[in-house]
Amino acid sequence: MTWQQAVVFAALAVLVVELIRGRRAPAVLFASVAFVFVLLDLVGLERGLAQFTNSGLVTVVVLLLLSVVLDKAHLLETLAERLVRGGYRGALVRLVAATAAYSALLNNTAVVASLIGPLRTLRAHPASRLLMPMCFAASLGGTLTLVGTSTNLLVNSLMIGRDLPALRIFDLFPVGILLVVACGATMVLLYPRLLPVQAPPPEAPSEYFVEATLRPDSPLLGRTVEQAGLRKLAHLYLAEIVRDGHVIAPVQPDRMLRSGDLLVFTGDVTRLDVLTRFDGLETHGQHYRLPLDNLVEVVVAANSTLARRTIKEVDFRALFDAAVIAVRRGSERLRGPIANLPIEVGDTLVLAVGSDFEKRNNLQRNFVVVSRREVRKFTDPRKGLVATAGFVATIALAALGVVDFLKALLVLLALFLAFGFATAADLRRNMPYAIILIVASSLVISQVMAATGAATLLAGGLLAGVEAFGPYGALAMILVVTWLLTELMSNNAAAALAFPVALGVAQSTGLDPRPFVMAVIYGASCSFLTPYGYQTNLMIMSPGRYTLRDYLRAGLPVALVFQAVALVAIPVFFPL
Repeated sequence: MTWQQAVVFAALAVLVVELIRGRRAPAVLFASVAFVFVLLDLVGLERGLAQFTNSGLVTVVVLLLLSVVLDKAHLLETLAERLVRGGYRGALVRLVAATAAYSALLNNTAVVASLIGPLRTLRAHPASRLLMPMCFAASLGGTLTLVGTSTNLLVNSLMIGRDLPALRIFDLFPVGILLVVACGATMVLLYPRLLPVQAPPPEAPSEYFVEATLRPDSPLLGRTVEQAGLRKLAHLYLAEIVRDGHVIAPVQPDRMLRSGDLLVFTGDVTRLDVLTRFDGLETHGQHYRLPLDNLVEVVVAANSTLARRTIKEVDFRALFDAAVIAVRRGSERLRGPIANLPIEVGDTLVLAVGSDFEKRNNLQRNFVVVSRREVRKFTDPRKGLVATAGFVATIALAALGVVDFLKALLVLLALFLAFGFATAADLRRNMPYAIILIVASSLVISQVMAATGAATLLAGGLLAGVEAFGPYGALAMILVVTWLLTELMSNNAAAALAFPVALGVAQSTGLDPRPFVMAVIYGASCSFLTPYGYQTNLMIMSPGRYTLRDYLRAGLPVALVFQAVALVAIPVFFPL
């Protein structure tokens, strides 16, 4: 082993460990490794910088910016109620089919975010029996087309960077449709028994952890809880009182109220108007003079800088121009003041937001916006139809070879800007800087692994255990390794790591690299076992009240069917 190979393997080992630990953003980790390789002259500076002009990377960026406009359409919300009418199995068939079809053309994160709100408020079936199959269907739909998920586009960028033929829009469809049908059928057959029925109680549909403080001038001081009228509130329930750092629970009717008491309620966070009726009882939003009719519900993202830090530590108000007025962590019972509560990945927060909230550039990294009282959609539904029709027409023309795909996307984006469908500020706030860094850095890492022979050496070590199974064993190994990496880290990071290994395996076996690259693409979309491997899995955790056990129980059959179908279908449509 040369010193260059030793450096590459050491850097990859650190990269994998840090990605699994999840304490640093994947974009920072990939960029750091690429930077080290440039400093050590394992790749030239000019060649490294040239990766930022990769046509595949530009396509990724433009598509993600277009999704900002397409997400403003009302189509999915309008269809949600019709999809889940009737019996549960029939509702599942329609929901899975519609979600997969929509996700084939649009970013699946946007699809899931659009459906969470409508599905959890419908009475036809409990949200816990709809959100997980919807989320999994969105992931499956991403395997139907090149534009179905950012991972597909990322791998396509890596292929272009390594001088491999670029993928066409519908190259993934033959295997993808088999995955959708097989995994969809698995969900329809098994989920009536596997998914929990968790209908929320009618008086506390969201059971958030909400707090309000008694001001020194409150007329409620000196009264008991019952005398103050806080004992039997509609929609909210007084669960505990925090006094001088001590938690008083349960709260007895004759408990006297004192100045500075922090009253902790559970219940329907949309009925905060119940608390505003009491003089001297102040929520966080009122304290910061933020409007309570502008509530935004967010989930703390996997790479958030807020993880394991308290709201007081991060100075939340200054950082986001928002105040946390309610918190929920799955079905866990939270205790103590919100300000002193360590924030965890997956927590659902309800924020009272100010006018600058939407302008903050740190929102996308820290939160996934689930719902808001006034969702920023097109006020004129015809705009949504025009935007969607324009995008579908662009896809169709590019698929038929009439226009160049990237040029057509650029023209469409320019038209959206010209006719007011989006603003420059919208695009600036949603610029996918993390994706840009990951793709460009992954290209540098891939080239270094190939140039130093590290990819071939690593592939040889992996192949030693599957030699007896021939090319199919090698393909299965890439598929399973990518799948496992995806469950441990983000799907983009998993694909970026697995891609050079897949090329190394193809080179070592003398086979066409295309089926091995396809194994990376499909394997990176097989994230069903945990809420942390894929952002959409995390988005549904709190709204569906799912536990890790629910993901394992419902996700394992889907994952196994996915792997089996992919292993059989890939060699058929992409011969070894």
